[in-house]
Amino acid sequence: MTTNGADAKLILLTTTHRVAPGLLSWPAWEALRSAGRVLAADAGHPQLPALRGAGVEAEIVAERSAPALARLLTGQPAGGGPVVWLGSPDGDPGLTDALARLAVEHAGEVPEIEVLPGSYDLPGARLLDLVSVMDRLRSPGGCPWDAEQTHESLVKYLVEEAYELVEAIEEGDRDTLREELGDVLLQVFFHSRIAEEDEGEPFSIDDVAGDIVDKLMYRHPHVFGDAKAEGAAEVEANWEQLKAAEKSDRESVLDGVPAGLPALAYAAKLVSRVRRAGFGGVADEPYELPAELTAESAGRLLLAVAQRAHDAGVDVDAALRSAARGYRDAVRAAEGLKP
Repeated sequence: MTTNGADAKLILLTTTHRVAPGLLSWPAWEALRSAGRVLAADAGHPQLPALRGAGVEAEIVAERSAPALARLLTGQPAGGGPVVWLGSPDGDPGLTDALARLAVEHAGEVPEIEVLPGSYDLPGARLLDLVSVMDRLRSPGGCPWDAEQTHESLVKYLVEEAYELVEAIEEGDRDTLREELGDVLLQVFFHSRIAEEDEGEPFSIDDVAGDIVDKLMYRHPHVFGDAKAEGAAEVEANWEQLKAAEKSDRESVLDGVPAGLPALAYAAKLVSRVRRAGFGGVADEPYELPAELTAESAGRLLLAVAQRAHDAGVDVDAALRSAARGYRDAVRAAEGLKP
């Protein structure tokens, strides 16, 4: 005796390769254990070893055409349980079209179709894909260019991508913002993958993520601990106190300010550190245009601007970029071009 389309069922069991094999939902395991047949198109499916360990054997289906599926899905023994199709990591291209064709050409003969999610991606799961891609690019047989890169050779790209991200933010370009965030993220993963290969002090992207998680939790005791903070100003004050305790070995209030910052940003950061420390040992630069601009007087004037801007709550670096963009647009307009 065989079933017909009215009393048979095909369960399309979808899974994600971004979780450990075997971590399936309870309904998924129930469907697998009660199945008359379990089918899979990929002999290397990551879930197959876990299924075998649980006593569930899957048949490998080489062809996913409508005729092949018709032979598999029609004429199933009665009472044998549903047919479960274990979805492949590649999404089983062509399967949906083949099933749609079956529904038309074999109406009433093919079983009812149910989609059952067996596992889900958690937020951030696609980061695992980026780990895999970077590993592939750096491994033998990957990309020769990527394999040759070092921390030092990538510095220029990191700086360029960071500034392209800044531009996207300041211009309010959402599409470019998303793209540039990805480019900056790539730099972090790229450097972390290179660091794994260090013979002396290797570390991985998990170490990088773990360190920043620990830092964030430590510096937010009002969220992850028992400390209290009323408002953003108090949160910032607590942050600076905790940061100062971490950096207690620093001799100067200016230690740790990277000298590789662009000149105006470097000046602004120095001023910020001095103001925050309440250090009054050095007088501010005079805020006036000298009679003659030289390299020295121009530099001192720009430093004075950075000091006054900080006191006024103005990001002097962003302000200059905004003015420069306005200047650029005015020049293009004078040339008869669009900004």
